[in-house]
Amino acid sequence: MALTATEIAKVTGELAPALAGGWIQKIYQPTDRTLVLEIRAPGRTHRLLISCRSETARLHFTTAAFQNPPTPPPFCQFLRAHLQGARIDQVEQIQRDRIVQLALTTKEGPRRLVAELTGKTSNLLVLDDAGRIRRDLNGVKDLVGQLYVPPAPPQRDRHATDHQRFSQDIPESPHPLSAAIDAHYHKAEAISVVETVRNARAGILRKSIKKLRRRIEAWHEDLAKAEKYKTYARYGELIKANLGTIRKGQTDVTVVDYFDEELPNLTIPLDQTKTPQGNMDDYFRKHRKHLAAERELHPRIGAGQKELETLQRELTAIEQGTWQPPDKPHLIIRARTLSRTGGGKGRQEQRQGPFRRFTSSDGLAIYVGRNARENDELTFGVAKSDDLWLHARGTPGSHVVVRLEKGTDVPPETLRDAATLALLYSDLKKSGKGDIIYTRRKWVKKAKGQAPGAVTVSQEKSVFIALDKIRLASLKERSEAV
Repeated sequence: MALTATEIAKVTGELAPALAGGWIQKIYQPTDRTLVLEIRAPGRTHRLLISCRSETARLHFTTAAFQNPPTPPPFCQFLRAHLQGARIDQVEQIQRDRIVQLALTTKEGPRRLVAELTGKTSNLLVLDDAGRIRRDLNGVKDLVGQLYVPPAPPQRDRHATDHQRFSQDIPESPHPLSAAIDAHYHKAEAISVVETVRNARAGILRKSIKKLRRRIEAWHEDLAKAEKYKTYARYGELIKANLGTIRKGQTDVTVVDYFDEELPNLTIPLDQTKTPQGNMDDYFRKHRKHLAAERELHPRIGAGQKELETLQRELTAIEQGTWQPPDKPHLIIRARTLSRTGGGKGRQEQRQGPFRRFTSSDGLAIYVGRNARENDELTFGVAKSDDLWLHARGTPGSHVVVRLEKGTDVPPETLRDAATLALLYSDLKKSGKGDIIYTRRKWVKKAKGQAPGAVTVSQEKSVFIALDKIRLASLKERSEAV
């Protein structure tokens, strides 16, 4: 539940003295509805969180760590351009409502940052010295240039007496109410994140189990079809032994089956359009198909069954409430972002082109260019310096980029996932194996005077990859675009 007007009055009264005279050093927008201001006050640095999320609209100091997007959203960029370095002159509640105003002195003159923490209609607005709206978080174009008028306060605050829900038993904190609010929402959102991850994982598991079952059934069907070719090596050998007696146009031939101790007669069907040699080759070819199916499908079915059992155990754990999220921060971060934005793809992702998109077995984003223009855009327009870049060695193919956090190494399975995609979308696909080079994006440079997609690479490493159909099938299941 969002903060009430009474709670906002109390926390604003607690924070205002600490913020007055402070300077806005840094501005972050970790999600589309959350703003964090890093403020340097005499003797201390505070991090002020302002959330305009309808369910948890609030304002308080925070000690929580947030994952910021690689590219700041437009609203954050505007704030950095106009409010970063501003002095905070005053912090006050407006009209005893769920509205807090920060009066600022910037290099451009007086400005105000107004936080309307009013649930579904929550908004952040920047006002000029005349009180006109310069920019708002919700991006309502009609508001720009209009004189700001606070929304009418509600007739009554239904929760006005509910101002003791936050335990302030934090004697070591100089701002106990703010600390209590921070702890409350941190815990609540952590629970929400786990629930979001759990539900998302359950959905993925159900989909994966359904697809895997169909695939295993198809493998069994292929194996059954190939089973009838089991005896065809015998037919081929018997035709071979009787080539001199068989003529083209025959529909069958009766021979002595010397593979049987009793030496019975055996009638073998023939394709009358083929020569005796052609019929013999056809039977041998079909027998080889049987052998290949036995060799490839049995291990594939076994591996598929093991994977199916693993997925089913995990789904059962989720359904029984014993499942815990994996210790992979990027998964939690992604889920937190989704939970705070109401789900769906973030704006940044939406802007990142029509590339093929996959998710690695470790949950990392993998992008694959589809042509020379996309390769160029992906490598030099989207990829960050610390992202991993891959390409098939010495042959035309797609650029592949793995999104990595700064200072992190690529997990081994993610590397093999990305290398598999680099092989698949290159001319090496024909052979089904080959060398894939990889390096950090910062070591990839445009080739001067060359066509889009042409690059020069330094500090490269390589990995030899053979197409793994099971790995490839799993990647395609986690594909976001084709």
